[in-house]
Amino acid sequence: MPAEVMIAGTTLRLTRPSDVAVAQRVATHLQRRITEDDWRPYRSRQDAVRAWSRLGGIRVQVMQALSLLNEL
Repeated sequence: MPAEVMIAGTTLRLTRPSDVAVAQRVATHLQRRITEDDWRPYRSRQDAVRAWSRLGGIRVQVMQALSLLNEL
């Protein structure tokens, strides 16, 4: 059964209800990095986003919701 979660005003459509917790955890992690401007071990925000976008999946959906992919 599909599930949905709202992150930064964007509704993410997920394949499983258990993915909601994953999306929320990823969003919390990325929001902390944005707030603290902490992109270690990467040199910059762009390097971090580029590397994480290769992973695909829920992480990319969350980055889109947080407008991180607009910087690439």
